Amino acid sequence: MEKEILLPILALVSWSLVMWGWMYATRLPAMAKAEIDPQAAAHPGSLNTLPADVRRIADNYNHLHEQPTMFFALVFYTYLAGNVTDFMVQLAWAYVGLRVVHSFMQTLINKVTLRFLTFMLSSVVLMVLAALNILTLL
Repeated sequence: MEKEILLPILALVSWSLVMWGWMYATRLPAMAKAEIDPQAAAHPGSLNTLPADVRRIADNYNHLHEQPTMFFALVFYTYLAGNVTDFMVQLAWAYVGLRVVHSFMQTLINKVTLRFLTFMLSSVVLMVLAALNILTLL
């Protein structure tokens, strides 16, 4: 059962790669249509002239490299410390599910209040994972 906690990591990494593919499948044609030289993308913000629906996908891809780093660390810690329980595995899957929902919200509808709610729920999942690991130290 202990290795089951590692599967959500694989799932979130795989999801990030799906978003990477989606980002370039939309970004490259948009750059070609706007006649943007790829070298012009050498500096942050240089692609801000692309359509918002294209930029949102890239923004989400970047977001998948921010808070999820804490998730990866917490899951690895949980595994290495021998703290894996069914509940911890469920929390890890809940986090992945919330991040996928967040991706769809950001890329397809981009309602900031809904995105924020999903982000907050995923943050609470991380807090619970951390708290449960801390409790094992007491």
